[in-house]
Amino acid sequence: MTRAMKPHPLQAHFRQTFLAGVFAVVPLAVTGFIIWWVNDKSMTETQWLFGRRIPFVGIGIALVLIYLAGLVATTLLGRFFLKIIDRILASVPVLRTLYTAWKQVALTPGGTEGVFSKVVVIPDETGATYLLGFSNGKPIDGDADTYCVFVPAAPNPINGRLYFVHREKCQFVDVTPEEAFKVILSTGNYVPPGVGTATRTMNAALVRPRV
Repeated sequence: MTRAMKPHPLQAHFRQTFLAGVFAVVPLAVTGFIIWWVNDKSMTETQWLFGRRIPFVGIGIALVLIYLAGLVATTLLGRFFLKIIDRILASVPVLRTLYTAWKQVALTPGGTEGVFSKVVVIPDETGATYLLGFSNGKPIDGDADTYCVFVPAAPNPINGRLYFVHREKCQFVDVTPEEAFKVILSTGNYVPPGVGTATRTMNAALVRPRV
């Protein structure tokens, strides 16, 4: 058998940094493009109305449109149309992996809501290794000692498995959901110190004093 070759440090650094850049740039790029596009189109209209192109009018219009989009998104009809758009984007072969992963991170601002709000490490079925997953941090209804943990696949976090784990076997990790997604998308090339702290704590719990 041949050993799996470890990625070159430069390659691992590039992949980790690129993924971090994607999560940082995507929302800024989308917002910036909308503002630029509306501003460019509005200057064309000011040329027609006032005989000259007036800059920055479109920026105000873009901000108002983004605010109105937020109002629409909070209505029942708006959420219906957003679900349709979401299904379309999630079905595009090349785009769906990045879109879904980014959406899962973006919809948990500050790690305060949903199943992705808390990062957790749990033992696998054998107890010999550990799995990185997500939980809402609340026990399930009917059993105050059990958490529901979603363990995503790597590097595609769209798929995964649900585990119902006793609270004593759940080690919550002091990292953000964004950091945890970077671990998954980088296939382990990037692991923040908080994950190591959690696994060390679980390893220490396995040590039993000899009689």
